[in-house]
Amino acid sequence: MAKKLLLEVVTPERKVLSQQVDYVGAPGIEGEFGVLPEHIPFLSALGIGNLYYKEEGKTHYVFVAGGFAEVGADRVTILAEVAERAAEIDVDRAMKARERAQARLAKIQENVDHAYAQAALQRALARMSCIDAAKKAGTFVI
Repeated sequence: MAKKLLLEVVTPERKVLSQQVDYVGAPGIEGEFGVLPEHIPFLSALGIGNLYYKEEGKTHYVFVAGGFAEVGADRVTILAEVAERAAEIDVDRAMKARERAQARLAKIQENVDHAYAQAALQRALARMSCIDAAKKAGTFVI
């Protein structure tokens, strides 16, 4: 039997996922990283983007934003500020969030927090990307 990793994705509100997987790819703050069973242990801050995992030849996607990843030889624990499986993402809400962020960024005013608007735009785009990737992989199930 091939070795597996236990992938756990947890937010302050809930456990999003607990699954035995073959591979995990995650958006680290310094770039994407990948983990196979028997990986050397490490800790990484997470950026905004798509975490994906492979299980029995299928690729599944989870949107994550902020937090940390703790990697061990047989386990990956994601402690995320925000995490949603692709099927849980509200497409209309993500599109409206994108539009609001783009409108804020288009305004040249001192009272607009451009860093906040840029982060909101990045989250909205990543959510939409997560859905698209899951659909392409054939694992988007509502």
